[in-house]
Amino acid sequence: MTTGFLPDRALRPTRKVLPEHARRHNRSLVLQTLYRTGSQSRADVARSTGLTRVTVSDLVAELLADGLVVELGQREDARPGKPATLIDIHREAFQILGVDLSAYATFHGAVLDLDGRILSRAEEPLEQATGDAAAAKVVALIERLVGLATLPVLGIGVGSPGIVDLTGRVLSAPNLGWAGEELQSGLAKRFGLPVVVANDANAAALAEHGFGGAGSDMMLVKVGHGVGAGLLLNGSPLFGGRFAAGEIGHVVVGTDGGAECVCGKRGCLETWLATPRLDRALAAAASDAERSAVRREAGQRLGIALAPIVGALNLSEVVLSGPEHLIDGELLESAVTTLRSRTMAEFHGHLDLRMTTLGEDIVMRGAAVMVLSGQLGVS
Repeated sequence: MTTGFLPDRALRPTRKVLPEHARRHNRSLVLQTLYRTGSQSRADVARSTGLTRVTVSDLVAELLADGLVVELGQREDARPGKPATLIDIHREAFQILGVDLSAYATFHGAVLDLDGRILSRAEEPLEQATGDAAAAKVVALIERLVGLATLPVLGIGVGSPGIVDLTGRVLSAPNLGWAGEELQSGLAKRFGLPVVVANDANAAALAEHGFGGAGSDMMLVKVGHGVGAGLLLNGSPLFGGRFAAGEIGHVVVGTDGGAECVCGKRGCLETWLATPRLDRALAAAASDAERSAVRREAGQRLGIALAPIVGALNLSEVVLSGPEHLIDGELLESAVTTLRSRTMAEFHGHLDLRMTTLGEDIVMRGAAVMVLSGQLGVS
């Protein structure tokens, strides 16, 4: 009952594939078309996807039988002949459980509908639990969410700090005391539901793509207890050979030293930008001018870290997620200025560097995207 991402599969299918792969792909293609455009006739879906009307009719019959598509009645049409019957994804057939383990003191969870709207919430205080005790907290939170669901659960999505492989095993999450934690398989066995576990920043990137209007080539930088990033290239998540793509928090920014990091180096991006470090620096500042300098220095260090990534990948969009009162304003402005001064305007002058519009729910909504992608092939 586990499900994960395929590293070479785009989040949103857009065209036909070879016959040996066609059935599943074309099923997702029909669902994706309906998910993003809303109600259409079978003929509309055939035109949008390039599939034949016969293929669409067969797939829709299967999806109706599975309860994933619903007929809405006939469309009022001024054209002669029998009015077309409209169909749509059955948006009230299932709910999704989304879990965010990235906060320092509390695990957060929500019940979401298929459009990513949060219907109800639950929390579980971490109380400095680590190892098996932290895993038990995750189970307790999901048990509460299962009790809050009012429709069948399509799946459970979990955004975890640390390095997570494609099977949902948390290879390393030091703050939670996890090393090789079989989180995805353990939760699937416990609840008997499809489960997908991914790094929290990767989940946030999927949320921004699925619900925040981000494009197919983007980077999301998540600022919290640490600093991490999720990457999408040509609509597909980038994980890296050892599943650590986007781990920019422990990249040293600059050659002028800096504060000692928990990893043992000096001047890592986290020492400038992580929320606890930034809060302490601002609290120690004696004036508004000093606080402004702290924010601008943090933004400059972020720009230094981002410049080579933007240059190497030719990204069109970088989105920041974290405490808005810390990141928006001077820090963001300083990051933009530094980034533009360190990349070629001819190729990167169009880059959009902005705050997310999804707020603190971004990881839970990204967890919903993971389930939608894994179970229905839509996002």
